[in-house]
Amino acid sequence: MRKSWKRHNLKLKKFEKKLLGAKRYRLVAGVDEAGRGPLAGPVVAAACILKRHSFTARIFDSKKLSISARRRAFEQIIKQAHIGLGIVDRETIDQKNILQATIMAVKMALDNLRIRPECLLVDGKFKKDTWSVPCRSVVGGDGLCFSIACASIIAKVARDNLMSYYSALYPHYGFNSNRGYHTPEHIRAINKYGLTPIHRRSFRPIRKTYY
Repeated sequence: MRKSWKRHNLKLKKFEKKLLGAKRYRLVAGVDEAGRGPLAGPVVAAACILKRHSFTARIFDSKKLSISARRRAFEQIIKQAHIGLGIVDRETIDQKNILQATIMAVKMALDNLRIRPECLLVDGKFKKDTWSVPCRSVVGGDGLCFSIACASIIAKVARDNLMSYYSALYPHYGFNSNRGYHTPEHIRAINKYGLTPIHRRSFRPIRKTYY
């Protein structure tokens, strides 16, 4: 199984090398976010500049890894990468909208890197002038580019840890399992107990019912 992981990791690296072409950037930051879609909680972005590319853990889209596989990958990435995190809270999401809040979180993550990247590989579609350094947007990048996949894992684990903390504060909502996403159990809890301070008032299922 480990050999198949290594082949998979190598495939992501080859895609990334081809994407960058002949520019030969040395400091490339993979960027991704977690938490654009939930009804509750912050949006979290991560930026990763890899110091080493040798991993025994599988690196892939964080949503497609098991919790244990994601944790193993997370532990390796934090040891082998420069990492910046950006966290934008529910209030800002409601004030600015989720797209602008996501861009803010990414910029925070980049500001929190110890070194400045020469190029960004960003999951999704963004305008090139959104960032202050050269950028390549890659739709589905967390399953295609190695450094974006690493950022995906960091952002996902960081946000899951935050939602576990909120689960202890608001135990009726199942944040430890649903992570704030729209599930039947989550909606039933909202209907029974009302909204918490971390519920996004601007999101349609909540706005439609309560505003």
